[in-house]
Amino acid sequence: MTTKISTFPLRLPVSLKTALETITDRDGTSINQFLVVAAAEKIAAMQTEEFFLARRNRADREAFRRILNRQGGESPSAEDAWDGSNSG
Repeated sequence: MTTKISTFPLRLPVSLKTALETITDRDGTSINQFLVVAAAEKIAAMQTEEFFLARRNRADREAFRRILNRQGGESPSAEDAWDGSNSG
């Protein structure tokens, strides 16, 4: 599989470029590789957000409430119970 590559000029503030150089030197990667991975991570995060928003918008809230309010089931076991001490 061949990936088509496109190039474009990128203007960075000097302070940001300096920080990128420091991080990529320490990481052993190029600035280009770092920025490509960073862009891919951001795109993935935004697409994931869109996915969950779409799922939320087509949710059946009445069915959800029926499931939450149904009779029966078991209480949480002792190790699954929440005592509120870890809320922080």
